[in-house]
Amino acid sequence: MLERRKAGILLPISSLPSPYGIGTFGKAAYDFVDFLVEAKQAYWQLLPINPTSFGDSPYSSPSTFAGNPYFIDLDLLAKDKLLKKEDYAHLNNNKKVDYAYLYQTRFEVLKIAYNNFMEKTPVDYASFVNNNYYWLHDYALFMALKQKYNGASFDLWDDKYKYYNPENLKDLSEDNIGFYYFLQYEFTKQWNKLKEYANNRGISIIGDIPIYVAYDSSDVWANPKQFQLNENLKPSKVAGCPPDAFTEDGQLWGNPLYDYKYMKQDKYSWWIKRIKRAFELYDIVRIDHFRGFEAYWAVPAGDKTAKNGKWVKGPNYSLFQAIKAELGNKEFIAEDLGFLTEGVYKLLKKTGFPGMKILEFAFDDNPENEYLPSSYKDANCVCYIGTHDNHPAIGWYKSLSGKALDDANNHLHIEKAEDAADKLINIALESIANTVIIQMQDYLHLDSKARMNVPSTNQDNWVWRLPQNYRKEELVEKMSKMIDKANR
Repeated sequence: MLERRKAGILLPISSLPSPYGIGTFGKAAYDFVDFLVEAKQAYWQLLPINPTSFGDSPYSSPSTFAGNPYFIDLDLLAKDKLLKKEDYAHLNNNKKVDYAYLYQTRFEVLKIAYNNFMEKTPVDYASFVNNNYYWLHDYALFMALKQKYNGASFDLWDDKYKYYNPENLKDLSEDNIGFYYFLQYEFTKQWNKLKEYANNRGISIIGDIPIYVAYDSSDVWANPKQFQLNENLKPSKVAGCPPDAFTEDGQLWGNPLYDYKYMKQDKYSWWIKRIKRAFELYDIVRIDHFRGFEAYWAVPAGDKTAKNGKWVKGPNYSLFQAIKAELGNKEFIAEDLGFLTEGVYKLLKKTGFPGMKILEFAFDDNPENEYLPSSYKDANCVCYIGTHDNHPAIGWYKSLSGKALDDANNHLHIEKAEDAADKLINIALESIANTVIIQMQDYLHLDSKARMNVPSTNQDNWVWRLPQNYRKEELVEKMSKMIDKANR
């Protein structure tokens, strides 16, 4: 798919319009697919669709296998006679996503649906559970225990439950476990129908998986040998990024690191299961922080900054070799940003995965800047103006000053900030890159108030939502003309 000259839109499910506070797999999602088709797009790129936890980031989840129950559409549940309109008519719709409100109200409604569901379970429910049992059961147990311990991290549970042992878990309520089975069944059922609709209309789904998983997750709790943990199940070292020109202290992410020596002996079985699940959900998978497979930044656990970390060799090509041997050829995008070495470039070349080119990084006084379209060595890459971690184009231009502004103007010749979006969209579309992905905010000419995430901050992130009235005839016509002009 990525070998052809095509374009798409980056828009998270959470950002879709809906009457109930967050985007879902309901009518607005189908309408957005229709919009993509009318605007001659080929891809819909998402952020991770896993459950969110403290901090609300889709990149930190209690399970890398499970789906976010907030995305289950309530109207579709009502259509299946699992809810009545009065069960959820009281829910508020907000211009921004209010995760605290969702946490307080959504599960009560979903439990009504679950109780109705259990009165007459559909014939395909048992097969869903059997086919997904390898991750589903551990996730349901984990969430039931989280409920039992009022949300406390698993390392604070009693030893009987803290140390994963199936024999000690038989006393957990079947009803509590069943509720989480139900949520994943409905999530998967609704998502599969939406994805099938998109695929049938010529839209391929690009999914996103973080390289690391959250410490407080069923992934770590049920698979401790896969991670660098001590006898108390505490991380010995944690993930991060080294100091650079932007961050004096580096970035301290805090995720547990993989025990790649054990993983290799285990034939990378956990990773293979993870990637298999990802391709059940998506057509193409973007792997976040790809450079961490060549070498990763390991920070001593307990450090307050990432300064004292060290580079440690990762699994390199052996992991991707194992995945390919088990699953065959799959379509990946490598998020190859950050501190790159010759080893990272060699790994990227060996996998054949397209890397990412970010136009907001392109415009300085270096004529050989690798993000500048004239520097692209071949078409096997994905061009973005920016990602979810960057300003929308107009906000980016407004944020420039001094030499950075002069450098950008030397390349772009922009007269006013509002011109930045269309200028950069055209540059991206007309580049040699086979694939171009544009944030929806840029087609709508929105500024930094519509930014999705500011890294290393924890306020007002992941909350932006698409305006209800986005789908205008003049926008569709304009996008179509841009695609045609760029021969995509």
